[in-house]
Amino acid sequence: MMSQSFSHVRHWVFDLDNTLYPPAARLFDQIEVRMTDWVMRVAAVDRPEANRLRQHYWKMYGTTLAGLMAEHRLDPMDYLRDVHDIRFDALEPDAALAGHIRDLPGRRIVYTNGSAPYAERVLEARGLSGCFDAIYGVEHAEFRPKPERAAFEHIFALDRLDPAQAAMFEDDPRNLAVPHELGMKTVLVAPAPEPGDHIHHHTDDLTGFLARLRG
Repeated sequence: MMSQSFSHVRHWVFDLDNTLYPPAARLFDQIEVRMTDWVMRVAAVDRPEANRLRQHYWKMYGTTLAGLMAEHRLDPMDYLRDVHDIRFDALEPDAALAGHIRDLPGRRIVYTNGSAPYAERVLEARGLSGCFDAIYGVEHAEFRPKPERAAFEHIFALDRLDPAQAAMFEDDPRNLAVPHELGMKTVLVAPAPEPGDHIHHHTDDLTGFLARLRG
């Protein structure tokens, strides 16, 4: 039996970074260093200014990549390959999480602002390979990032997803606004709750949350 508030859900959408692995793994620290290197080269600035620009692009455009593409006409594929060329030794398999995801009724997908090949490596390190029916990266959204509405609509159309029968799990509260508008159940996976009518549930323990969904 599913929890009553999720009993209608047949499409389960999971973000990747800091959602399907705990933030304590600090995987994104490695990515941010490589992103800053790109900003330094492309914008011809020093590291402190590149760090400032990287954060500015994230806030304004949704991702550093989107900012670099908008303001510097960056070719995204080389960037995605390079910034995701990192170590995964901080990640550990989570057999309990894998079991709970496999038990979810219906279709299960990963949708990340990173690349799909990177997502596959993260899932392998977490012992989650084979748990999902599809993996979508920013390349599948024509490099439009969450939280853009067009990005969600593009991915959901590709997957033939019905938002009225879907739930979204995300660590970034910005990326739950559009799913909520579309009629999805929204779950913030983060250390602390975030105020907002667009967030239905909060958890700092995805494995435990999914276990409770099954009663």
